[in-house]
Amino acid sequence: MASTVENKKTQRVLRGEVVKTNMSKTVVVQVDTMKRHAKYNKAYRVSKKYHVHDEKGEAKVSNIVDFVECRPISATKCWRLSAVVKAAK
Repeated sequence: MASTVENKKTQRVLRGEVVKTNMSKTVVVQVDTMKRHAKYNKAYRVSKKYHVHDEKGEAKVSNIVDFVECRPISATKCWRLSAVVKAAK
């Protein structure tokens, strides 16, 4: 028989800025990435917003946070808050 091999899925970790905290246990985090145009080689910014599960309600607007991928929690949430990296002033 074959030996047992554990298939552990690597979790994606993203960092972004909290832009909205109006929902209960949910924050909206905006992640900005820089891309380079294939033909013109010019750098441009791409923004994407994610709904992140915040169980304890510790994230505030303008905080920089880390969040990881998890199982689907609701129709729009499949990310959970990992840590608050930098608190807003």
